Amino acid sequence: MPVNEPLRTMDQQELRALEQQCIQECAPPCMAACPIHVDVRAVLREFGQGEDDAALQALRRTLPFPGIISRICEQPCRPVCKRSEAGDPIAIAALERACVDYAVVKAEKASRIPRRSQRVGVIGGGLSGMTAAHDLARKGYTVTLYEALQPVGGRLWNVPEERLPRPVIMDDLRVVASLGVDIRLNAPVCGNPDAGNLNLDPDGARPALDMLRDEHDAVYIAVGQVEAGTFGLATDQGGRVAVDPVTYATDRDGVFAGGSMLRAPEDYAAIRSISDGRRAAISIDRYLQQVSMTASRDGEGSVTSCLYTRTDDVEPQAIVEAAGADGGYSRSEAQREAQRCLQCECMECVKVCEYLDHYGRYPRKAVREIYNNLSIVKGSRYANQMINACSLCGLCAEVCPTDLDMGAVIRQSRETMVAQDRMPASAHDFALRDMAFSQSDHFALARNAPGSDASDVLFFPGCQLSAESPEQVERVYAYLAEVLPPGTRVGIMLGCCGSPADWAGRRDLFEANRTSLRETIASLGDPTVILPCSSCHQAFRTNLPDVRVESLWEFMAARGLPSDGAAGNGRVVSIHDACATRHESSLQESVRTLLGRLGYEVAELPRSRNLTTCCGYGGIQWLANPEVTSKVVAKRVAEGTSDFVAYCAMCRDFLARGGKPTVHLLDLIFGADFDREATRPATGWSQRHENRARLKRHLLESIWGERMAGQEPHEMISLVLDDQVRARMEARLILVEDVQRVIAHAERSGRRMVLDNGHFLASFRPTAVTYWVEYSVDGDSFAVHNAYSHRMEIVVDGTDQGPPS
Repeated sequence: MPVNEPLRTMDQQELRALEQQCIQECAPPCMAACPIHVDVRAVLREFGQGEDDAALQALRRTLPFPGIISRICEQPCRPVCKRSEAGDPIAIAALERACVDYAVVKAEKASRIPRRSQRVGVIGGGLSGMTAAHDLARKGYTVTLYEALQPVGGRLWNVPEERLPRPVIMDDLRVVASLGVDIRLNAPVCGNPDAGNLNLDPDGARPALDMLRDEHDAVYIAVGQVEAGTFGLATDQGGRVAVDPVTYATDRDGVFAGGSMLRAPEDYAAIRSISDGRRAAISIDRYLQQVSMTASRDGEGSVTSCLYTRTDDVEPQAIVEAAGADGGYSRSEAQREAQRCLQCECMECVKVCEYLDHYGRYPRKAVREIYNNLSIVKGSRYANQMINACSLCGLCAEVCPTDLDMGAVIRQSRETMVAQDRMPASAHDFALRDMAFSQSDHFALARNAPGSDASDVLFFPGCQLSAESPEQVERVYAYLAEVLPPGTRVGIMLGCCGSPADWAGRRDLFEANRTSLRETIASLGDPTVILPCSSCHQAFRTNLPDVRVESLWEFMAARGLPSDGAAGNGRVVSIHDACATRHESSLQESVRTLLGRLGYEVAELPRSRNLTTCCGYGGIQWLANPEVTSKVVAKRVAEGTSDFVAYCAMCRDFLARGGKPTVHLLDLIFGADFDREATRPATGWSQRHENRARLKRHLLESIWGERMAGQEPHEMISLVLDDQVRARMEARLILVEDVQRVIAHAERSGRRMVLDNGHFLASFRPTAVTYWVEYSVDGDSFAVHNAYSHRMEIVVDGTDQGPPS
């Protein structure tokens, strides 16, 4: 999001909309297509793992009569099975039957339910009526079921016994009676006394339906193919009972109808009859509780799944054929068939993002947690680290079927936390102080070419290339002056594009930096700005759209390389594309063009160009959670067997820290030895500051003949640091200047403790972090023995040890 847009804090409605954009929690196709939404995925997962009882429990959560349905189900789930895109669809019904056959616990346990005062009458003992009676009894209603024949089961008894054994019918349907349903057999009910059916009025003066309605608070009719007029209800054009398609309510208050009486015989489906009974039971329950019968019912019945599951990399597998004579699976056969299930899920972003994987979050869960974190007024905000550990690289949006960009969500949530004063000041302190150094007189510089009052072209190397390879900055500046037409005025500007402030949610700092950049560039004559840094390129393109910019790599590809480039002689390398160039295809292509001209052959990484991965620097991820960054780098390093070429200074350093031989493109362009540069250690944090200051000092002296102003008092402190202490400071993100400030403050104020070993221990809090240093005097220098930091404020005599005013 461009930083010059007005600040928008995240509210509940916006977060809820983002939450819905993630489809990971959508039902898989098989579950969505099932009219009662059996969780086939869970059933097959448990059964495939040998958990027979757990599989049957998962089946029973939505299916009241699993023994029956597993033998006669029409399987609307099977045609949409994703496994069919890589082999045969799963034999779902056969596996459900195997769950019933091999589970130890067969029957559903009747639970004690608080009884309700209302009574419900159910007419018809087929699958629809039995399901409605089952569900309503489980909700505590007193249910009486009227069946014209004996026993219950309706058209189930017409199914051949070899397909549906009679004991299976009886075993499954017995659960309804166990729930306390009063089943009355040989009790035909109709609304017309002349029809010869049961008339509940002994005087024959009133239709039976009227009598049932008087005795029950609601009635459900599911008696198969009968004329609606028999019950005195409104009919549709086909002469069947007219019902509301959502609620199954008839034109008569408190009377509902469903099952086979709504459809022609050829449209009968056992699983749909169960769905009718269930949906009617939901309506009756809501009717009796006097709440909306239509609210939140879009997902009932068969629906189309919104879940995306990629199958192009799935190995095709054929169905496991059953060897038994009755067509049923043996337990081992069933387990192997269940294991073919793809366990459909999206998780495309989690598959490519070590950050989401580390925190065990997919976007819907993450957004939910972010909202909860932002809603906390008092108490701990446990999601702070998660919010700060995203690299904001945008890869998730590239692979997401709905284009959900968690990076944009995270960026805005950080800004919201800062705006609400809920972002810990220390969270991004190190990165922001590094940015402040680059904006200070130690590094910041903006000059036209000597003797010029304006610039046609302005070289802006950024802070990180200047910190890692200051010599390359000088070489590029000289190259620009050489390759551009005579008379072209080439200026240089040192500083930071402000990305750390943007990543930290500090809109105030970024906006101030953006304004300063724009004013400085204007003062230099509004030149075209040449940018080697990917983050700078993205920041300028997004937030300074009126400034003309050109990538250094596109510039070089168009105007030619320096004459001292290193010959690749066909060496194979892999390019690590910076994530900030994800949508800059021309820039990416120019890098490949340059390497080709240098004689290198490029082996593309699995994740490159628009699908490239972050090195861990972006979004200040490395500062918020170094463990995640280590995983990010390790995964990236494992992708390619060839040595890497990076065209971002921080990418080069982070990959090198991860043990991958990586060279910066400029090193090759200016003739450096590949193997030496590829194995060069990453530049330390203190050295990066020193390199920037040295670059400015050298440019001023060598080009403009000027000298920098004197050092600050703390910079006069001379330190003695052994390798162990340096490594410890590097790991703890403690700079040499931090140690100098602590000692200078201690020596000036006298606030220091004397330890048993004779060393001094002092602290100082320059910003949001307190630094401690153990040191001793070594002649005119100070020997540092240890250094560490924390977020606490140290108060002495009621005064905190923050920065002096």
